[in-house]
Amino acid sequence: MRFGCCGSLVAQNPDKTGVEIVEKIAQYGYDYIELPLAEMMQLSDADFAALCKRVERSGIRCEACNNFFPGRIRLTGPDVDEQAIRAYYAKALERAATLGVKSIVFGSAGAKRVPEGFDMDRAYRQVVQVTRETGEAAAKYGITIVIEPVRMPDCNIINTFAEGVQLAKTVGLDNVKVLIDFYHMVCEKETPEVLRKYGKEYLRHVHFSYPSIPEIDGVRDPDNIRTIFEGELHRRGWWRTFPSCREEWDYTDFIQALKDCGYQGRVSLEAPVTDFDRQAQEAIAFMKAEF
Repeated sequence: MRFGCCGSLVAQNPDKTGVEIVEKIAQYGYDYIELPLAEMMQLSDADFAALCKRVERSGIRCEACNNFFPGRIRLTGPDVDEQAIRAYYAKALERAATLGVKSIVFGSAGAKRVPEGFDMDRAYRQVVQVTRETGEAAAKYGITIVIEPVRMPDCNIINTFAEGVQLAKTVGLDNVKVLIDFYHMVCEKETPEVLRKYGKEYLRHVHFSYPSIPEIDGVRDPDNIRTIFEGELHRRGWWRTFPSCREEWDYTDFIQALKDCGYQGRVSLEAPVTDFDRQAQEAIAFMKAEF
């Protein structure tokens, strides 16, 4: 497997890409960086060129991107602007290709969230359309679109790996596959068995983190997050960080399920941290030992 780190949730610089970690993770033994497309789309051509050069100098590459669409671009609901969507993804794919990206994560919870009262079947058809269109456009660059299921508090459509697989089946393109995010899987109470069932054919990318879910009465249940915090902290999903050891969580079945389905692809850390240098080094050592 290849191990990388997402820049978006650890970004400190004003551009919010997280590219400033690239030299460190190269030094720590990571294989690649995963940068956010929506944030890179905000860069001027000159600033984007500088970002590309910085990544190239680091000795590793940006092999994957997350944050495909920003929330301001509506993908579902009555305000969908197909012309704006197409103009956006055309330039986004061009920039991704310039970086040498192989996979683009299509979670985009804010853009995809279905407005209250809007017909869910119609919204699903809208998601199918944009996924198919981006897949067809990405194929020209040799890029795979990986559908990211996200937990219900973040988005109200495509929440589980099984639902992501169904979307990929409906789209029916060879370069449209599915991602599993361990944190979202835990929050949705989906078991690793789904990877054994569908992983060989559909799994093409992994996001990994330690779900630092609090205990209530000795029970560590994802619903505890909602019980403790019904606000910004909960909404943004800060109950996760980088993994460091076996003792913090039972990762065994998840890791074994990846092996059972023959997964040998990319695994990206995606979580906020309080001490990047220490936690990034602990995490890469843990992943190389356990995966």
